[in-house]
Amino acid sequence: MKLCYIFPGQGAQYVGMGKSFYDAYPIARETFQEADDSLHQNLSKIIFSGPEDALTATRTAQPAIFVVSIAILRTLMKHFCLPLPTCAAGLSLGEYTALTAAGVIPYEEALSLVALRGAAMHEACEKIRGGMVVILGLPDDEVRALVEEAQLPHDLWCANFNCPGQVVVSGTFKGLDKAKELALKRGAKRVLPLQVHGAFHSGLMQEAKEKLELALSTTTLKASDIPCAMNVTGAFCNEPNKIRSLLADQVCSSVLWHKCIETCENTHISHFIEIGCGKTLAGLNKRIGVSVPTVSVETTDDIPILETLLA
Repeated sequence: MKLCYIFPGQGAQYVGMGKSFYDAYPIARETFQEADDSLHQNLSKIIFSGPEDALTATRTAQPAIFVVSIAILRTLMKHFCLPLPTCAAGLSLGEYTALTAAGVIPYEEALSLVALRGAAMHEACEKIRGGMVVILGLPDDEVRALVEEAQLPHDLWCANFNCPGQVVVSGTFKGLDKAKELALKRGAKRVLPLQVHGAFHSGLMQEAKEKLELALSTTTLKASDIPCAMNVTGAFCNEPNKIRSLLADQVCSSVLWHKCIETCENTHISHFIEIGCGKTLAGLNKRIGVSVPTVSVETTDDIPILETLLA
């Protein structure tokens, strides 16, 4: 059996995520406690009890999602003999989870990076207001073309190529208004604002990138036999210095998620295993048209499906 682990990014969070694993398995509780101790805050309480606005804040949501995914992953590997993956990938923030699962970054160091990343991006969002919109019904090249046509290089960027016909653009409100106008003119089915704190994966995150770059320069990364498909290129990478560079670049660059999934599928995997809060990635896989099943493990209720697969 050849598995690809995939991990969610910011936006998938909700109050109570991971609670069923926390209640049922000591290894999950230990993972949450490690995070609370390492970050010197009661992150677990915010995850399980809210308030929602505290959890959805960028500085909190990113480490929270990371911790939940790792808690579930550790539980599955310890109690249900989930084998090591053939490859892994994570959407935006989820890239850190994928690299931790692959053994590239130890849990505590990855948590520290994720917390710094979330805080730096939060600060950038506060400094320059912006947002993101999803454009539905246009091919990737059409969206790239309309961003070029807008001629607003400091206000508008392509942020996420999620699946065919679903591209997210990011930027200032001036840039997003122009993107909506041009997208509808080109025949987009819908253009919808996303409920996010700011303009992620855009040039407005430059200061966050620089802070992350500095932190990454002193982080020990290990080469791994488990390749991770990286967001910036959509290709596998297991060379530590290159991974370091790609993680920093990712904050300001487009996420080539569709390409990441294709890269993983081309290794002839038998299943994608989505681990963490929500089932967004399974939905994207359907739209991408992957030829193998995706199993999502979000709560303990999902374990029987995984057990059947692993039997």
